Amino acid sequence: MYQVRPSDSNSYVPQSNGTAPPNPLVDDHPEPLKVLVVGAGIGGLSAAIALRRNGHKVELFEQSRFANEVGAAVHLAPNANGLLRRWGIYAEEFGAASTNFINDYSASSQVLKSVDLREPNKRWQHPWHLIHRVALHEKLKSVASTEDGPGYPAKLNTASRVVDVDPAKATLTLENGTVVTGDVVIGADGVYSRARKYITDVEPKLFGSGKAAFRFLLPKNVIAEDPVTAPFVEKPDTLCIWYDSDRRIVMYPCNNNEALNFVCIHPDGESHATPGDEWNKTASLEQMLRVYGNFSEATKKLISKVDPADLKVWQLLDMEKMSTWVNQKLCLIGDAAHPFTPHQGQGAGQAMEDAAALGVVLPKGTAPSAVAERLKVYEEIRYERAHTIQEYSRLAGKDLVDDKQQFDMMAYTNHNFGHDEVDYATQVFKKWRLAQKKDLYWRMPIPFGPFPGPRQDSLGRLQPGKGERTFKTTSVKFRTSRTFLQNLFPNNQFKFKKPDTNCYASFSLTTLDNLSWLGGNGYSNLGLFIHGVEYTKKDGSTLDGTYMPLLFEDLTDPIVSGREELGMPKLYCELDSHQRSNSFFCRLSWRGAVFGTISLSGLTPDTPESEHGTIGGEADYGIITYRYIPSVGRPGHADAEYAVVVPHADEAKTTPASVKTVHRSNNASVHFDALDDVALPTLHHISSVLADIPIYEVMAAKIVSGTGVPDVSAARRLE
Repeated sequence: MYQVRPSDSNSYVPQSNGTAPPNPLVDDHPEPLKVLVVGAGIGGLSAAIALRRNGHKVELFEQSRFANEVGAAVHLAPNANGLLRRWGIYAEEFGAASTNFINDYSASSQVLKSVDLREPNKRWQHPWHLIHRVALHEKLKSVASTEDGPGYPAKLNTASRVVDVDPAKATLTLENGTVVTGDVVIGADGVYSRARKYITDVEPKLFGSGKAAFRFLLPKNVIAEDPVTAPFVEKPDTLCIWYDSDRRIVMYPCNNNEALNFVCIHPDGESHATPGDEWNKTASLEQMLRVYGNFSEATKKLISKVDPADLKVWQLLDMEKMSTWVNQKLCLIGDAAHPFTPHQGQGAGQAMEDAAALGVVLPKGTAPSAVAERLKVYEEIRYERAHTIQEYSRLAGKDLVDDKQQFDMMAYTNHNFGHDEVDYATQVFKKWRLAQKKDLYWRMPIPFGPFPGPRQDSLGRLQPGKGERTFKTTSVKFRTSRTFLQNLFPNNQFKFKKPDTNCYASFSLTTLDNLSWLGGNGYSNLGLFIHGVEYTKKDGSTLDGTYMPLLFEDLTDPIVSGREELGMPKLYCELDSHQRSNSFFCRLSWRGAVFGTISLSGLTPDTPESEHGTIGGEADYGIITYRYIPSVGRPGHADAEYAVVVPHADEAKTTPASVKTVHRSNNASVHFDALDDVALPTLHHISSVLADIPIYEVMAAKIVSGTGVPDVSAARRLE
């Protein structure tokens, strides 16, 4: 079988059993995942949106009858708003107000700080919005479940209380006894999560944070019509905070600046006096005014405008940090995993980030068998960030010391606002996936991932090439000088087998075509091959081979892949060749400077069976090259240098070549000119050596063409 010289092609090594192993970089499962979501709040609906966009089938189970969020407004900081915008949701279209100003007041309503955020907010890609929770929830519900949009609409089951979860089987049992089986279960059921107890043997304990909060909404016009309170709403898009040492009032706009949301945080002992108090209970106006009795009359008049029937008070709960949020095919998101106190308004945003991360690790084509390990990656992506933001929120809620916050607001803002969960999760997931496949070809620039090339595509797939790859190899074997060519050996481990001063070498030009990895195109290469070489290993054993000190190629892609992946001594030059009925000519040049020619004439056809199989007809072990990698910043030093061999026998197993035609020449010549550094600035040191190679006699010259191009994947370090 004819063995062409080492070259980059597009053929691949078949698996011994005829089938390729699973590729962790490729998600090609034909069926969508069935995703079961416990809870249809902001986190659950966000997960439904992210996963339906990936083509998965999502079913939500909400214990309430209407699956409707209650409560006041939420912050959509730039990190959260960026996720909504990826999903085609623009909060300004359904009532969001911008956060353009912040006013800080003392309890006596003295202005402590007034900040115009319009210029600082330009730092962020996305706006900082304030939105009513119900408006956001309704929009998320619509986007998750509507027939419009990518993927399958999520199915929403209300009045569906989950009483049991099987993490191994990904099943839910409902209160009515119905058992639902899926591929993954997402616990998005809030601070009092029922799914949480199926994560670890010991369920984390909820505990009071020491604070509680009155929450309510007021129409802006009610405030604006009162001259005492009107100054507080003079500017739209303003977040206001009144501080006392251990309590505060937060007011910010929503509903297109037509309503103001209030969160009045205070010591929980003043509103939840007994252990039997519910975490959320009806409050009285008199009670709230007592809690804020030390505040200014204007501030008390402001909060007293609430309708007593709408006033409730929540105990702000915290939870022990869970060691993990994942158990087999079950994971937790949002407050079920990491409940937030509302001091920085990030509970909803972090739940959305959890959902977005799940969307990254469970792309379209994810196999059910991959779910458990993907959920572990989700946790790796989210665990540190969610808990960091959670701790920031705790710090922001601490009591003032000497009338000052013990909290670095700028550090928090930069850490939180400057994050994009999809971009971050994508990078972490990408690195994780790449680490699962150990045999990828990497070469610079590495930030873009593994390089597509002749042996693998960018996903590391070893697949057959498309179409019939062709080669045409023109070689001239000649008798030359051992004493001259031995000077091209890189070290004393290389030597000629025989002491004769006569030796043999070949110049071989191969043109490859119809290579799928090059879009069906091809390229040419020309190498110098020195025959009859013996390499002595460090253990004293020897190996016979043909040494290739130089390989010119006329296309960058195979040069880079062959140098970096195979250690081949490749350089660029133009290789212009043409064949006529009985002649062949090739010209080597660099930007118009011609420094070499090869010509064959008197071509006559021969039978394909007459071809011996290797360049020069040498029956040796393989082709030997030498790899040298210079050390950056240390001229004259190498980071690595070693010999590489491409065994003939192993290489023939990849894609054996089939010879179609053979033509032999009775008149061949090779000529090189030693151009100077002006004519040939980057190659003159090579052309001068080539020009000095003595050619005593041309022993054989031929053109062999056929199909099937080995990919040189058999190349390996010689020792």
